[in-house]
Amino acid sequence: MPSAHAKLISHPRIEVDWVGASEFEAHRAGGPRIRIDGDSQAAPSPFDTLLAAIATCSATDVVSILAKQRTPAKTLSVAVEAQRVDATPRRLASAILHFSIAAPGATPAKAARAVELAVTRYCSVRSSLLAEIPVTWSVELRG
Repeated sequence: MPSAHAKLISHPRIEVDWVGASEFEAHRAGGPRIRIDGDSQAAPSPFDTLLAAIATCSATDVVSILAKQRTPAKTLSVAVEAQRVDATPRRLASAILHFSIAAPGATPAKAARAVELAVTRYCSVRSSLLAEIPVTWSVELRG
């Protein structure tokens, strides 16, 4: 939780344009666009995008931490399992991030610590969720 004196900074404006049916394109002004489909037919749904954002945000930090440990990742993937509340709004109830990492020279303990720090300390998307929503993880260190 930020201190009472934490400085607020503006995030670049995000624009969302309806393109038809339940499909939208989201982007920063002048930036690349992503398609989001409320029906999950032509693109990921808004909820899929939220889960992908948690995974991507954490994975970005894991890659950075492993590089600082001098054991850079060669490959990294994250599978996300989630539970939703079965009532409107069908918000996130819990998520499990399964990290699979190939980082020559990394030990299981250092890989696990990199993931823990990424999820609990550095991932701004995870930190933006309700504190009572459990987000846990597993780590598989490959070859």
